[in-house]
Amino acid sequence: MNEQRIRNEEIGEVNVKRLLNAVLRRIWLVIVTSVIGAAIVFAGTYFLVTPLYESSAMFYVNNGSISLGDTSVSISSGDITASKSLVDTYIVILNTRETLNSVIGHAGVDRSYAELKDMISAEAVNETEIFQVVVTSPNPYEAEQIANTIANILPTRISMIVEGTSAKVVDAAVVPSRPSSPSYVNNTLLGFLLGLVLSVGIIVLQELFNISIRAEEDIAQACKHPVLSTIPNMAAPGKGSSYYGYGGDQKKKQISAEGQASVVGSDISFAASEAYKLLRTNLQYSFADEKTCRVIGISSAISGEGKSVTAINLAYSLSQLNKRVALIDCDMRKPTIAEKLNIQKKPGLSGLLTGQFNLADAIQNCGLKGHEKAFYVIAAGQNPPNPVELLSSPKMSAVLQAIRQSFDYVILDLPPVCEVSDALAVKKEMDGVLFVVRQNRCNRVVLKDALQRFEYVDAKILGIIYNSVEDGGGKYGYGKKYYKRYDRNYESSYAQAMQREKKKQGDRK
Repeated sequence: MNEQRIRNEEIGEVNVKRLLNAVLRRIWLVIVTSVIGAAIVFAGTYFLVTPLYESSAMFYVNNGSISLGDTSVSISSGDITASKSLVDTYIVILNTRETLNSVIGHAGVDRSYAELKDMISAEAVNETEIFQVVVTSPNPYEAEQIANTIANILPTRISMIVEGTSAKVVDAAVVPSRPSSPSYVNNTLLGFLLGLVLSVGIIVLQELFNISIRAEEDIAQACKHPVLSTIPNMAAPGKGSSYYGYGGDQKKKQISAEGQASVVGSDISFAASEAYKLLRTNLQYSFADEKTCRVIGISSAISGEGKSVTAINLAYSLSQLNKRVALIDCDMRKPTIAEKLNIQKKPGLSGLLTGQFNLADAIQNCGLKGHEKAFYVIAAGQNPPNPVELLSSPKMSAVLQAIRQSFDYVILDLPPVCEVSDALAVKKEMDGVLFVVRQNRCNRVVLKDALQRFEYVDAKILGIIYNSVEDGGGKYGYGKKYYKRYDRNYESSYAQAMQREKKKQGDRK
């Protein structure tokens, strides 16, 4: 229970980091959107919003009960409170129809009572006996004219209605020199913030609803199986440039001096080589009991995830431990092993299972650049009309039993399980299945469905191979820069160490 809670907390923390990273990756879009939002709001304010001007007059509330001319008296707090309460009364008198109609007549403005009432606001100043009347108008001269008319009319109206009190003008209105609204600075800042919130919100929503596999944490959310190795998608050292890749949609590939794609053997990058060695090591620890031969299937959810290249490199990596390894291309619908290894497609598995050839005829040596007998391969052969029936036939069981007698490992390159059911047909012949998941190609829903298909037939899933990973896709963040630095510095560091050792020996002499 605690482990699950810790795992959920880790996933939650990673999700927050991912959202932040997603925003930072597209920070240019956030900035551009924010600037555009600011520009749109500024332009809209400048061209569409009418500037308004404010002119105000201030009045002092005079309570007749405490006005004794030049006589000095003590004023109680109750008297002050009474004066403050008169402010509300005076504001009500100001907003009456008779008062405002009188203002319209004396000011000579073409306004109705309702229009003028909307133009006027009044309130006490800092809770004192002084109140202020503010007139807002698109015409600064009209605002000043109305405010001063109110200053002339309102005191007379108040003294007529409220006996013993009066209002005196403290400050007369003047013509405003600049508009009070709109505020170009505030509106532009508001537009910038709206653009910022909108762009960040869209990025966050896209990230939340994106279910593609982009990091190891996505695999952890989709299944409970461990990631045995993370295979990077990075430039290989040596002649040729660009990237090597997996699948039909990967257009960039590392090109060797011979003009062939270097996706297998010793010509792949240092990072990829180390990743396959880690896969090899973890695979050896996946089996508790000892057997003379292991039959391991390699499949994926959909095509183009790199299962065939993974099968080839795993077979090659195991062969470097002086293990006898056989690689069988069981994907008889879309075989690729023969093409990638530049070997004969026929005779192959289909001819072997239909009795056209024997095992000795179908199996081929695969020599890879200095490794004359790296491993053995059985190609797919001619495309049959019934691959599922062939893979599930007793002949397939007999072939695998015969191969087990002569090899330490048998690697089966299986078709994608979500596209065809061929991979499930050989379940009973396998000791385990490795599942290849390519970054940014498969998604969590498809991955979960694919694994459930194997689990439904009780196939043993050994783990996940996280494939073709760009920078930051792995759990520990060892990306291209780390390995490039290793590749670049390895030989020079070794040479410097040898020179230092020779110098020490010379000093001793």
